[in-house]
Amino acid sequence: MKVNLRRKEVSKYTLHTRVSGVEMRATTVHLPQTSSSLTTSPTTSIRTRNPHLLHFTSSITISRASSFKLWCIQNHDNKPSQWQDDFSSLKTTDLLQCDSGSTWSTLGFYIFSLHIPLSFGGLSVVAQLRHQTVLDPNTQVFSLLLIQTLELVSFLSLMEFSNNRVNILSLFETRKERNWFVASVLGVVFLLAFVFLTSFAADKLVGPKDVNNPIFKEILTGGPLSVTGSTLVYCLVTPLLEETVYRGFLLTCLASRMKWETAVMVSSIVFSATHLSVDNFLQLFVIGVVLGCSYCWSGTLISPFVIHSLYNALILVITFIS
Repeated sequence: MKVNLRRKEVSKYTLHTRVSGVEMRATTVHLPQTSSSLTTSPTTSIRTRNPHLLHFTSSITISRASSFKLWCIQNHDNKPSQWQDDFSSLKTTDLLQCDSGSTWSTLGFYIFSLHIPLSFGGLSVVAQLRHQTVLDPNTQVFSLLLIQTLELVSFLSLMEFSNNRVNILSLFETRKERNWFVASVLGVVFLLAFVFLTSFAADKLVGPKDVNNPIFKEILTGGPLSVTGSTLVYCLVTPLLEETVYRGFLLTCLASRMKWETAVMVSSIVFSATHLSVDNFLQLFVIGVVLGCSYCWSGTLISPFVIHSLYNALILVITFIS
């Protein structure tokens, strides 16, 4: 065992303990401003009061010529709990060290230049090009499929020119120590439970509302072709797009600079806000939290993608049956 005493200020020293090549910051030594010296005399030794390190004895000693008193104060580092360490498999060394300014500027450019114009104005542009006031269900669903695909490709292209270049394909790689299938099953169960609870609470507070999206209703009346197109849009392209943006890019960058719990909360707020739906904000936030936790635990985008796809499929089935 080797102890190094480093001078931090006039009357404060920090003991750095090295055991088997691993440095541990254990104690801080405060010394009055006295012209005394530290020597390596073998007469007096300092033993740590940490009960886990009682069998270690430091090799730095105080000479008998010194008349000052010496006391040690245990440093308490704000380290995450064992549960926090064990839950998330997103290791900082595996993540891209994203620049904060570049992360938000890239996301802002995507939202205001791609997401809002395409997702909320794309169908209007198609209707104007076709000189129609209302699009028929088949045209509407395949226009949505084209728009969502264009938005996904545009975002991937944007990443190539961004300072935060995230390898999207690597985010879909599985980890041997975490089972993405188990994470997906548990995620679906928790998601349905939380959505039910939030919907029940919202009904009690603001009154019941129609759970079926009128756009879904109109599209699904177009026959088998529109149903097939809706399945491709809402169960494949849209989940892939949103998981790539909000979990693969945003959550990954945030988790490289903050705790994973905080990163999940922030990314979920952004995910919910970009849907521009006040009525569904809380429900979308809960969905974002479940998807984010699933991604952090499994370490792969496969799990939140599967959960997202199954949830959207369930919504389509309920709408179709009703």
